[in-house]
Amino acid sequence: MDLKPSEVATVLKAEIEGFQGRMQKSSVGTVLMVGDGVARVHGLDDCMMNELLDFGHGVFGVALNLEEDNVGAVLLGSDAAIKEGDTVRTTGRIISVPTGLQLCGRVVDALGRAVDGKGEIKVGPNDLRPIEGRSPTVPERQPVKEPLQTGIKSIDSMIPIGRGQRELIIGDRQTGKTALIIDTFINQKSTGGGDPNHPKQVICIYVAVGQKQSTVKAVVDKLEKYGALPYSIVVSAPASAEASMQFLACYAGASMGERLRDEGRHVVVAYDDLYKQALAYRQVMLLLRRPPGREAFPGDVFNLHSRLLERAAKLSDKRGGGSLTALPVVETQEGDVSAYIPTNVISITDGQIFLESSLFNAGQRPAVNAGISVSRVGGNAQIPAMKKIAGGLRIQLAQFRELAAFAQFGSDLDKATQQALTRGQRMTELLKQPEFGPVPVEEQVVILYAGSSGALDSIPLGRVAEFEKKYLAFVRSTHADLLETLRKERKWTEPVQKRCDEICAKFKAEFTS
Repeated sequence: MDLKPSEVATVLKAEIEGFQGRMQKSSVGTVLMVGDGVARVHGLDDCMMNELLDFGHGVFGVALNLEEDNVGAVLLGSDAAIKEGDTVRTTGRIISVPTGLQLCGRVVDALGRAVDGKGEIKVGPNDLRPIEGRSPTVPERQPVKEPLQTGIKSIDSMIPIGRGQRELIIGDRQTGKTALIIDTFINQKSTGGGDPNHPKQVICIYVAVGQKQSTVKAVVDKLEKYGALPYSIVVSAPASAEASMQFLACYAGASMGERLRDEGRHVVVAYDDLYKQALAYRQVMLLLRRPPGREAFPGDVFNLHSRLLERAAKLSDKRGGGSLTALPVVETQEGDVSAYIPTNVISITDGQIFLESSLFNAGQRPAVNAGISVSRVGGNAQIPAMKKIAGGLRIQLAQFRELAAFAQFGSDLDKATQQALTRGQRMTELLKQPEFGPVPVEEQVVILYAGSSGALDSIPLGRVAEFEKKYLAFVRSTHADLLETLRKERKWTEPVQKRCDEICAKFKAEFTS
């Protein structure tokens, strides 16, 4: 067979082009040192910050220290199979996680891989997002003024949270911080009927950092039991996971939320908790030989949290009007809010909900200390009806606490003081709430008005909870139109007030008889 030179040239050209297409440019390096979940690699001259590195044996790492003669990387998996002298390749890809609605109802790790035993999550190349994102600029944002209803009376009335806000939940261990998050998630079912595809459904993301696996399982079970799992994503980096996975999990959760926020959806993400994330970060950075500062934390530990929480925002209408609300949790030791990490996070967030052990043990649950807790968005994040009813509630309770401390001395009290104590006791009783039983905002308005108007002053203190339960059931069954009016119009008008007075008087007569 005779081949013409021009044909040979054409065949060779096609083969070379095909080979170049199959070739993937990668930089190759050598492991200098490995141990404790970190590695030093020599020879990766064109490596990028946060680039994914392939160590072979199915283990990947992230480049965090770009030094003159080597790269410090943290491993995303066991370092048992990796030894000195092994070959490392760059991937040309910044560490990314899968995002999108297909993650709803699933439990994933810090890299977005399913860990719930329900099979692999199918994601396309367009669904991957880098875990480090740019926070929206000032012109890209709008003021926080749309309420995020938690269903918890003490929070929605005194420390309201708006969509796009960052509200810190702070307190000692076992004071109900996680329960407060679960209640908030359950209450979001009302926004879109629990269907993640409904455009108004608020999507919930729970990031568990350094928790026991049994604790994460209990949270998932609770969400499933109360019908909140279909629109929730759980990112799990348990205490048994590598420190690298624990500190990266929060950023993975933020990226999953940002994808939906940028599509015009509303998302609430809870980081539970940032103190454990800071400890994991400290461990990794000390192993990478970064210089320690206060309490052995590296100097950029403030940046660790600020660049995470700054990603929460309410976007402008031009950008789609979506929102990402952050509920970071910080565990304190003996109520010490002046420690390094709590003060850092307090200064980044737009307010804090302080849960107190003494209140919790005294039976005041949720154990919210209304004196220290604050929302820097305030009444802007409330419906007008709630703003009108609960406006003076915080001051009323503060006065009650002072008077209660004064009354302990047993001196004779005048009539006005006695009345303030009676009212304060009943309002405190009304703000108590069982776990996993969020109350719709229109029902909160009705019952808080009954308490603040003095209708409960003559009800024995031990029967206030019973009164509330039966009163709300009575309003739901015989005056559902009133609740519907409050839900739709959101305003507190004179006719509504008059109607509430009449209904309350009628029910009270039946209840006391």
